[in-house]
Amino acid sequence: MTDTITNIPGYKAGTWTIDPTHSEVGFSIRHLMISKVKGKFEKFDATFVTAENPLDSTVSATAEVASINTNEANRDGHLRTGDFFDAETFPSINFVSTGVRNVKGDFLIDGDLTIKGVTKPVTFDFEFGGFGTDPYGNYKAGATAKTEVTRADFGLEYNAALETGGLLLGEKVTITLELQAALNQA
Repeated sequence: MTDTITNIPGYKAGTWTIDPTHSEVGFSIRHLMISKVKGKFEKFDATFVTAENPLDSTVSATAEVASINTNEANRDGHLRTGDFFDAETFPSINFVSTGVRNVKGDFLIDGDLTIKGVTKPVTFDFEFGGFGTDPYGNYKAGATAKTEVTRADFGLEYNAALETGGLLLGEKVTITLELQAALNQA
């Protein structure tokens, strides 16, 4: 059931620009079937347009594939190749929202995610952190968004069998966004 309750303390309609120094585009994937490896994209951009009715708000975002960082240079280089993201051919990952829902008090953002030239619908669980003014007078919003995708759906199919059985990489990738954005001044 979709609720229409949209009273959010501190909410303001307008266009918001991501603050990259206080935000992160991260991901994690099962590795060796025993643990998770995390990474992030160092270069990204996003614009949020909050409508009078929060459920009519939109977001568009992009991450630069070549900026991938898993704290291991050789792995990062491999991730940029055609085995994975093919950064030379597909230099960005893009997301464009298609709707916002409030389900039992939880916000969900539906949209189209494009990775390696393949576009699939995804839904991000969206948790507001709140609103406030920074020391420079900028009105800021904070939030966390999370989704899980199957990497093969986007053509990311590389894997290797392990001597002990199983595969090197898991199929599911969790994408976690830590976001802070500033309301554009009129």
